[in-house]
Amino acid sequence: MKKWFPLILVVIFAAWGLSGLKPLPPKDGFDLKAFGQLPVLWNGRVQPFDSVGQNALLSMSGKSSVRTDDKKNLSATEWLLEAIAKPEQADSRKVFRAQHPDLENLLGSKNAQLEYYSFNDLTNHLEEIEKKAKALVESEGEREDAAKLRTPFQKDLMHLYESIILYHFKIKNAVEPEGAVDFTRELGVFHEKIPAGLIALQASEAGEEYDKADLQTIAAFFRRYQTMSRYASPLTVPPKSGEPRQAWSNMGNSLMESMRSNEIHPAVTHLAAIATTYAKNQPAEFNKAVSEYRGWLQSNNLSREMKKGGQEFLFNQLQPFYKAMVIYVAALLLGCAFWLNLSEWVRRSAFSLLGLAFVIHTVGLLFRMYLEGRPPVTNLYSSAIFVGWGAVVLGIILEKIFKGGIGLVAAAFVGFVTQIIAHHLSLSGDTMEMLRAVLDTNIWLSTHVVVITTGYASMFVAGLLAIIYILRGFFTKTLSPDTAKSLTRMVYGIICFATLFSFVGTILGGIWADQSWGRFWGWDPKENGALLIVIWCAIVLHARWGGLVKERGLMALAVFGNIITSFSWFGVNMLGIGLHSYGFMDSAATWLTIFIASQVLIILLALLPPRFWASFKTGNNSIQPTPSKKVLIES
Repeated sequence: MKKWFPLILVVIFAAWGLSGLKPLPPKDGFDLKAFGQLPVLWNGRVQPFDSVGQNALLSMSGKSSVRTDDKKNLSATEWLLEAIAKPEQADSRKVFRAQHPDLENLLGSKNAQLEYYSFNDLTNHLEEIEKKAKALVESEGEREDAAKLRTPFQKDLMHLYESIILYHFKIKNAVEPEGAVDFTRELGVFHEKIPAGLIALQASEAGEEYDKADLQTIAAFFRRYQTMSRYASPLTVPPKSGEPRQAWSNMGNSLMESMRSNEIHPAVTHLAAIATTYAKNQPAEFNKAVSEYRGWLQSNNLSREMKKGGQEFLFNQLQPFYKAMVIYVAALLLGCAFWLNLSEWVRRSAFSLLGLAFVIHTVGLLFRMYLEGRPPVTNLYSSAIFVGWGAVVLGIILEKIFKGGIGLVAAAFVGFVTQIIAHHLSLSGDTMEMLRAVLDTNIWLSTHVVVITTGYASMFVAGLLAIIYILRGFFTKTLSPDTAKSLTRMVYGIICFATLFSFVGTILGGIWADQSWGRFWGWDPKENGALLIVIWCAIVLHARWGGLVKERGLMALAVFGNIITSFSWFGVNMLGIGLHSYGFMDSAATWLTIFIASQVLIILLALLPPRFWASFKTGNNSIQPTPSKKVLIES
């Protein structure tokens, strides 16, 4: 059984990982998959309706699905359809997040903890929320750093207010105006009334006699669709054949244009039919309307957009990074279990799962690159994905060489943690957003950014191995001389590797800066952060070469490298200044501070005299450090 256990584990987890490939059966007869794949334009890029729903839900609630009162889960696509066609049901879903106790008291909650609210729960508080949010914005004026100086209550208030705007105005009006009973029939009446209404309008402007009823009718439609044009998002109406590919518009703008052309865009008619049949619970008609719209898209040379929508829908269903994260956790637990009983079959099981997680991680990374048409790192979210991937590569190599479980534990831990970081970064919205103009250069994204991010990954792996050395040596008696020497070689070798990549990446960044901004170096915070990593690597290597530090000193310096690398990667963005400040997040500063504090505590442990270390005490096959006059940090 022990011989086959690794294979059994891999088969089970692989089957779960591939479950996203299973065709989704129609739910209650509705082909939600076909609808979820339909393309729209949002955040500057073509994406499927499914991604719109997922990104909106993540931004509003931090989740990619909705839990109903009867303990069922609504997919992002189903929730989006509900918000568009059945707003009375969507209004009862608890998708609005509130965390601050003062905000919860404002909403009538007595629990000082994370709470979720439905739009119906907020109805009686909308005026007060809007009043407080607008007062806050007015008090801040035009200060660029205003958002960063807000109190936790103000941040939570603005998040709730922006979530309400996103849901109530943008999402609910994406396909039909809120309150539409039968949008298909409404469009028929609208199209019929346009000629007479325009005649009445022109006569009124010319001071001639006109039919007041016709004018009032067209004016009512105008107000209705003008409101829709102002708020509706995403852009759901694609260009017709022969129009520029970027000529998408929202439903309101398209209908306003219909008043001038006396012609309703075919996509508007198709989308209206989809919304109407879903609202009337007519699955056969709904599926037919979706199929007819897909046919129209195909006939109007929008097959590329349809293909992109289908591929991104598949990516969303696969959830490769979430599944890799779960498997990394399983590998991590088995790796720790191997340290407890040293059974080889446990190590092989852990290493097999690590390999599977790495394959899924790699597939997700490559799939995402294909969808974006970009190198692997384009923003903070993708940098977390890539840093984790690079760390796992290093961990696998170390485990293949040393076979002590250290490499696999380090790889699984970093892989898991970076996926957690990526998830929290995704809460800000679309993770495949349009690049800033200065970043829109694939050659530099695939050289400078990839190389220097590989340097980040290497430094974190070295730091984690050092943490393993310190914690095992201080708290347990398992840090044998051989294990200590192996860890020392690993840390030293990886820091050499990190030095090379960090230095080359920094030089490449200077060349990119010279091409983009006309100067090789400007002492920008991000540039300084990259330089700090190179300088610190040089300090560590010189201290080791010169005999200023031995094993424990090297480990303490490597852990401090985690602090410098985390500041270069995340910290400079928290400053909110400089040409590289692309990824500010309110919550990141707190977590960064906690992380730095934890690293300082570990360094303090490393500096305690050997007599306090469990593995250094006599009588337990411990390491006996040799004093040296050259040692500044006791070996």
